[in-house]
Amino acid sequence: MTEEVRLSATTRIGDAGQRLDVVAAKLFPAHSRARLQGWIKSGELRVDGDRRKPRDKVDADVLLTISATVSDVDSWEAEALPLDIVHDDSALLVVNKPAGVVVHPAAGNRSGTLLNALLHHYPDQAALPRAGIVHRLDKDTSGLMVVAKTLSAHTHLVTQLQARSVHREYLAIVNGYVTGGGRVEADIGRHPVQRKRMAVVERGGKEAVSHYRIEHRFAHHTGLRIELETGRTHQIRVHMAHIKHPLVGDPVYGGRPRIPAGATPELIDAVRGFPRQALHARRLDLIHPDTALDISWHAPVPQDLQALLKVLSEEDAVA
Repeated sequence: MTEEVRLSATTRIGDAGQRLDVVAAKLFPAHSRARLQGWIKSGELRVDGDRRKPRDKVDADVLLTISATVSDVDSWEAEALPLDIVHDDSALLVVNKPAGVVVHPAAGNRSGTLLNALLHHYPDQAALPRAGIVHRLDKDTSGLMVVAKTLSAHTHLVTQLQARSVHREYLAIVNGYVTGGGRVEADIGRHPVQRKRMAVVERGGKEAVSHYRIEHRFAHHTGLRIELETGRTHQIRVHMAHIKHPLVGDPVYGGRPRIPAGATPELIDAVRGFPRQALHARRLDLIHPDTALDISWHAPVPQDLQALLKVLSEEDAVA
């Protein structure tokens, strides 16, 4: 089974001087870099109508177009795994992903993912790029994700993500007493030394903007409502650590658990024992690809975060 891919995007000033395959991966994030490189080599991805090589540098304000065929040749296997379906129509799915589930198979992790579950419940997804997945959540982040069910919906959703018209709201519990809401605008790229991590970087990063508001106040912790303008890898986790308020339970960016002086045993157990970054994607707003109507979904706060909030309200109350 095959479908045609027709996409286009225009490069920006920040793309000038970068490799074509790197810029293409940024402009068409629903497709793997390997697939995009293949399309560049075959001439199915062109620059202002011309064939180029993956390593060629691009200029600003040039048009990248894709006219390609996608077939279900990837060796992903369907698995009878549960899916929490929030919404299902002919164009898209919205799922509530639990913490602990990887979104997409990768080397050494080919099974047990959201994609494997999608292929079991919706076999036709095999014909779509990445089975219709257009954005991701970290393994240990819970919450809402949208999945395209048709190629036209896929293109529409990717375009919305690029245009920043998709609204995403998260609940995060961070370390420290945050005095007020704010905005973090700091480019994110690979950590210069620890390449599996992301970091705020001065050069070579991608634009990243996060907004936060206070929702729960505690003596030594804060519950935040965070909204994203951009969707960079680990963006919330990196930005919160950057402003010295890392997420509770974040093993990568949070460092050792921060236990306040005089903490009760209940508070110590709750903070030290929280098994993941305290982050939940609870709201998703977008324009429906078929109806052009604004539509919104909400996901309830999962039990582990509810339990943590309860302990903080009882054992870390503001004096």
